[in-house]
Amino acid sequence: MARTAIRVHVLDSTNVMVGTPTVPKWKDQENGVRAVDFETGAPLCTLTLFVMEGERAEAIKVTVPQTGLPNGLHPGRFVRPVDLFASPWARIFNDQLQEGVAYRCSALELVDGSNVQQDMAAPESAAA
Repeated sequence: MARTAIRVHVLDSTNVMVGTPTVPKWKDQENGVRAVDFETGAPLCTLTLFVMEGERAEAIKVTVPQTGLPNGLHPGRFVRPVDLFASPWARIFNDQLQEGVAYRCSALELVDGSNVQQDMAAPESAAA
């Protein structure tokens, strides 16, 4: 069955922060078989990113080839996803529908702290 991949545009005003360390993605963890990129054969990793726009934030789990992970990547670091795609999925397991969105990018680029958007509005109660 063909999967749909939808390109996700990340605005320049969007802050994306690493939420968790990277972990290996497994095809068969019991037998120690890593998931690999279909085109390059590079091992895949997953991590959680916090995507922040204005006063909203969402946590997304993203798959990235190990070759696309920069040195110095750690939780709290701001990054820019390269070629981010969203793929909706659904399956039936034990007669229950499970559905979601899988995110994947080709690489993560570190963002210099001076380039992080600082214009997030403070709550009105904090201004008093």
